[in-house]
Amino acid sequence: AHTCPIACPQELDEVRRWERARDVRPLDGNVRRWGGLLLPNNPPYNTGAFRFELTFSPNHPFEPPCATLRTPIYHPSVDLEGRVCQPLTTHAEWKPATRAIQVLEDLLLQLDGPDPRRLLRPDVARELQERPEEFRRRAEEHTRLHAEPRPDP
Repeated sequence: AHTCPIACPQELDEVRRWERARDVRPLDGNVRRWGGLLLPNNPPYNTGAFRFELTFSPNHPFEPPCATLRTPIYHPSVDLEGRVCQPLTTHAEWKPATRAIQVLEDLLLQLDGPDPRRLLRPDVARELQERPEEFRRRAEEHTRLHAEPRPDP
């Protein structure tokens, strides 16, 4: 029997109704891979939209999904491959009741407020702490060059 709750359209509908994401859909018709655009609230990222991918394990919901950013971002918690330091999706923290929208809300909170304890790029984190103006300038420039245009509300 197929017990994978990702097939549940409710979770996808819930994410599609969320105002901080756009264009959310299964990729290549695969219900275990969703893509869409995240819309950060805060500078230096709120001038662009960032494409994300959410990949669900065949054992979902007993194993956490994996969120990656497909749009390059200058951020201490996102590595150059787009992997995100997200405690919520570690095996230690994951709860089967956690929903996809909570993973994306957590990701957005992290983009909006970089947390020095969630590090994948120590050099960028150090810059954020020691030279915040320079960090902001670089992140703004990076967003201008790489992020997608924000869709109309």
